[in-house]
Amino acid sequence: MGTSPKDRGIRIAIDRGGTFTDCVGNYGGEDVVIKLLSEDPANYKDAPLEGIRRIMSHFLKHEIPRGEPLDTAQIDSIRMGTTVATNALLERKGETIAMVVTRGFKDCLVIGNQSRPKIFDLAIQKPEVLYSAVVEVDERVTLEDYAEDPERHLTKVDVKAGTAETATSDLVMGLSGETVRILQRPEKEVIRRQLRQVFDSGIRSIAVCLMHAYTFPDHEALVGEVAREIGFGHISLSHELMPMIKLVSRATSVCADAYLTPAIKKYISGFQEGFVGGLGSRSANEKGGRGARCEFMQSDGGLVDVEKFTGLKAILSGPAGGVVGYAITSYDEKTNIPVIGFDMGGTSTDVSRYGEGRYDHTFETTTAGVTIQSPQLDINTVAAGGGSMLFFRNGLFVVGPDSAGAHPGPACYRKGGPATVTDANLYLGRLLPEFFPKIFGKNEDEGLDVEASKKVLQELADQIKRETGKDMDIDEVAYGFLTVANEAMTRPIRSITEAKGHDSSKHRLATFGGAGGQHAVAIAEALGIKQILVHRYSSVLSAYGMALADVVDERQEPDSKVWQDDGEVVDQLKAKMESLKVKSRQALRDQGFEDDQIVFEEYLNMRYRGTESTLMIIKPNNDGGNDWDFGKAFVDHHRYEFGFTLDERDIIIDDVRVRGIGKSFRYEEMSVDEQLKTASRQEVLPEKKHSEAKVFFQGGRLDTPIYKLGGLSVGTVITGPAMLADGTQTIVVTPGSTALVLDTHVVIDIQRAAGEKDKSSATSGEREVDPITLSIFGHRFMAIAEQMGRALQKTSVSTNVKERLDFSCAIFDHTGGLVANAPHLPVHLGSMSTCVRRQAEIWKGKLRKGDVIISNHPSYGGTHLPDITLVMPAFNKAGDKILFYAASRAHHADIGGITAGSMPPHSRELYQEGAAIKSEKLVSAGKFDEERVTELLYKEPAQYPGCSGTRCLADNINDLRAQVSANQKGISLIETLIAEYGEETVQFYMVAIQNNAELQVRNLLRTVSKRFEGKDLSAVDFMDDGSPIRLRITIDSDKGEAVFDFEGTGPEVYGNINAPEAVSYSAIIYTLRCMISEDIPLNQGCLKPITVKIPPKSLLSPSDNAAVVGGNVLTSQRVTDVIFKAFEACAASQGDCNNLTFGFGGNVTGETEVRGFGYYETIAGGSGAGSYWEGTDGVHTHMTNTRITDSEVFERRYPILLREFSIRKGSGGKGQHRGGDGVVRDIEFRIPVQVSILSERRVYRPYGMAGGEDAECGLNLWVRKVQKASWETSLRRLQNQGIDQEQDPEAEEFEERFINLGAKNSAPMKAGDRIIINTPGGGGWGKVGEEPALKERSAKADPTQAWKKGSHGVREDTALQA
Repeated sequence: MGTSPKDRGIRIAIDRGGTFTDCVGNYGGEDVVIKLLSEDPANYKDAPLEGIRRIMSHFLKHEIPRGEPLDTAQIDSIRMGTTVATNALLERKGETIAMVVTRGFKDCLVIGNQSRPKIFDLAIQKPEVLYSAVVEVDERVTLEDYAEDPERHLTKVDVKAGTAETATSDLVMGLSGETVRILQRPEKEVIRRQLRQVFDSGIRSIAVCLMHAYTFPDHEALVGEVAREIGFGHISLSHELMPMIKLVSRATSVCADAYLTPAIKKYISGFQEGFVGGLGSRSANEKGGRGARCEFMQSDGGLVDVEKFTGLKAILSGPAGGVVGYAITSYDEKTNIPVIGFDMGGTSTDVSRYGEGRYDHTFETTTAGVTIQSPQLDINTVAAGGGSMLFFRNGLFVVGPDSAGAHPGPACYRKGGPATVTDANLYLGRLLPEFFPKIFGKNEDEGLDVEASKKVLQELADQIKRETGKDMDIDEVAYGFLTVANEAMTRPIRSITEAKGHDSSKHRLATFGGAGGQHAVAIAEALGIKQILVHRYSSVLSAYGMALADVVDERQEPDSKVWQDDGEVVDQLKAKMESLKVKSRQALRDQGFEDDQIVFEEYLNMRYRGTESTLMIIKPNNDGGNDWDFGKAFVDHHRYEFGFTLDERDIIIDDVRVRGIGKSFRYEEMSVDEQLKTASRQEVLPEKKHSEAKVFFQGGRLDTPIYKLGGLSVGTVITGPAMLADGTQTIVVTPGSTALVLDTHVVIDIQRAAGEKDKSSATSGEREVDPITLSIFGHRFMAIAEQMGRALQKTSVSTNVKERLDFSCAIFDHTGGLVANAPHLPVHLGSMSTCVRRQAEIWKGKLRKGDVIISNHPSYGGTHLPDITLVMPAFNKAGDKILFYAASRAHHADIGGITAGSMPPHSRELYQEGAAIKSEKLVSAGKFDEERVTELLYKEPAQYPGCSGTRCLADNINDLRAQVSANQKGISLIETLIAEYGEETVQFYMVAIQNNAELQVRNLLRTVSKRFEGKDLSAVDFMDDGSPIRLRITIDSDKGEAVFDFEGTGPEVYGNINAPEAVSYSAIIYTLRCMISEDIPLNQGCLKPITVKIPPKSLLSPSDNAAVVGGNVLTSQRVTDVIFKAFEACAASQGDCNNLTFGFGGNVTGETEVRGFGYYETIAGGSGAGSYWEGTDGVHTHMTNTRITDSEVFERRYPILLREFSIRKGSGGKGQHRGGDGVVRDIEFRIPVQVSILSERRVYRPYGMAGGEDAECGLNLWVRKVQKASWETSLRRLQNQGIDQEQDPEAEEFEERFINLGAKNSAPMKAGDRIIINTPGGGGWGKVGEEPALKERSAKADPTQAWKKGSHGVREDTALQA
């Protein structure tokens, strides 16, 4: 296991998992491994204590009775990873807490980033907040300067935060180097009264997060001081935990800490009671002390003393040990081959990466619906494990995300459980019952039940035959599910490697966890990986990793300097780094480390000005060169990860970070590469074969030898097919692969067997759709669209694309029919297809390989002008036939027109909204035409009266290049797919996946027709100007077809709420997908059973030059409302995007060009209630899902003060189920700017349904100071015309006026003026007073549903939350 600097007793490492607790003990060079159930109350109270008792009994050679306290004098160290925090979070069983926050932000965590977790769920379920009470403190600070200032003005000040002078100075230098303005100081006695009230209510744990406390912590420190005086048991202060900008992330993190730490402390104190002598470095270091060191694994992969272990750092405690385990045992610094960790357990699979000799950390992750801001290992969790349930739904094989858990568990556990991945493996012979513990059945003494697995798999085979007519045997069905499960697990691995610029095929795969060995070869093959490493302790590698880990002390402080290669800036950063190292060194000394055991990793968190994509850069290791050349290291890393650099922009330092490492144990085994060089290989001897079984591989069952791992000597080579097993794991070696046994690992080399994966040998003529292949293609097509999206996000520059994720990517067949669209933005769903079709017709026969078409015109399938679409064809090998298209659409923050942000509230003609491009070639045979782009976006729009060209041309060009690279990514991925399966097969399944979606929609229409007894459905709703949108839906239930007829809709408007026809198609696809309420492929097939009739010359079919900017963001929402109203699906949601823009500057013809900035945001409202759900407060609904800028980032970047961002109580409609409430957003401007609001539902209220009441309308208010005027003062001024105004006592009297801006307006606001946007609520469902019918839902409801897909699912959903 390695050696400790001071050996004196037994060393124990434990990983307490959800199902099993793994223990590894070491003494006198001998290792002992123990695996026991985490919960076994009949036999022991605490699994880790029981494991320690058994290990001590083994080494001390006498049985220690259960319940007898264990003597720590015999123990050198205990190291532990635990799921206590994760479970408390998953089950919501933490401490009762209160959150303390700045006034105006009490709902900051309810609103979060305002996006909804699943875009097609009408019953929106956001994770519940962790606090039970909120205290709003009357205090306020803001930042004096703003990052988007074109003049780059910086205010200098000498008074520093945290000193006594802050009591009298309004301007203070914050910890980050930014100047802070104190607007209101808190009153200590008022805080005392507020906290006393909380304390008296029984709450003992509080979380404090005040605005800008990351840089100005004084007010938080005061709250902490008062709380300690009152006697709170636990106080979490955000500036102490994680001094990083972002109010919402910091507030969530501090709440998680206050919620979880008491639960952890409670667990630890119970654990400590099981020992005689103390635990922890204090008792271990005392002279004559009998204590043992006791350290817990943190989420960042470092250990911490038991006394310093907190909730925030505990969430990935268990999985972190596994990452450390494979990193130390599988990576060789001499060969530098990076490793992908694949940890497959019972309910989920964790994937991670280790390369370049250091851990990949991430600083913001979401676990169990809670977004944590804290350094954590970058571990992606997928909800596919051994216990993942198997379903046949809508003609497709589906694995997970539901899990059978430990109870009832898989069918083979003899508790009547469902079909799972474990059952499929067992039935196919890939899991060996004789090597599995006999702990099942009534008396817990029976093995796995193969017959039970056969029964549930037979049921699935019968269902497939019933629904498709296809006769499949159980082997085919089981193998099909395993293939689909493997496909689901490879997606996140591609995500963590390729999304960061790494090539997954250049890695090794280190597999561990109970189920990893059965899937490793298939996963590696799918990723192009040639070598798999399985450690001898792979089933307990997390525990083994704890034994090898280092003790870590993390320190971080915010900063805001602009990087310069030498001089004062570097000196200041070095001084800050040094002070952090001093604190860290002392903390490690306190834990018993000598200075020669302490090393440091030094980091700067850096980004380009104007972006939010920070990179944590480690101090460069330049031999003999400048080791403080962080600037060059940042530029190189940015180019590697994102594919470009922004040489003209400043580099900003956001944080200075030190990771102090106490080196505790040395790993002394030879590395895998050294062992591979020296191993003398010999074929396995026939007598080593333990037994033989018929195991299913692609093509059928094969006679497969089984070997006991323990009986194989080092250097033994086993050629597949074979099974290697011991009491804790089973490794499947497929035909054509070879396994080599080393001292520490089994190494599997993959040579693809001839013909084994030849998928392209498809016959022509009539073909049957194979449901397994169809399911795989469903995954593959969607994965291509997702990877295009990742490529676009990664290589783009603008905030709009990179952070707000306002884009969509898709692939289309040769006619322009949609094949797969990663569901980024609902409003793009059907409309991109119209655009691709038009371009395909225009350029028929004229395109060559490497050409890219650009278009954004509404008449050519565009939505509104800022959404620019790039279309790229993919040809066959001969280059004479287009097989399909890849397309990407992104919202560009500015493309010219009459206002900054290109979202004018009162445009009348299309030219006023910016550049309009019908169809142009942007790239010809691979050459990007930058000159033409400049003409189209910058010069041409400025030729119109009152219009400017784009105000951010460089961003436009960079984002267009990013769209081109996203399209190229899509095309290369489909070419790979064609190389793998053959052109004909890919084309065949492109059609088949569309047919599958078509079938789902036909079934939905038949169901609806039955519910409405064959009657037509109709509805009408109105835009705020009175324009009606009418819809009649006629369903032919025999054919499962429908006509959507918008006859009676109002005429084209001399305004901007006209919506291009493509928008109505998007609304139809979106609403149908919501009502099907199951994952189905989103493609052209959805629209095949639908005939859409849009009256010409109406506002849904406007003329070529009609203004349309509001059609995409407002009318699209009303069309959605009308469709849902016709289907009686739910009450209306806010029906609006509340588009706010402000800024100044531009290049208007005939005027001097002014450098300025533009800002654009959309604001959440209430969602509508339904038959079994209540509406959700403060969330984006239907056709949009973009995020809101964090409040602190908002104030750092722009000259504003956010007075309030909260829920607008009572704005949702009342009913049996109430509608969701809208929000209040109150923004004060600190310099003069032009402010525009483009909104709806300010006149017509969002409707209630089934007797539910309508919601409140929205209201936009301009708060301005106007000179006071009465008749008397006016008369006096007239009479005293000669008198100097300054002598007039009432001349300077101003009063505050609230002025209604209406739904669409633009105003020049002065410094001190405010805009208050009150957004609409959602309608109620059912009559007030009726018994709520929510219980129907909760019987099936699962509180973990929102995060069931694991952290990777959350990341994917987040990446799609645009």
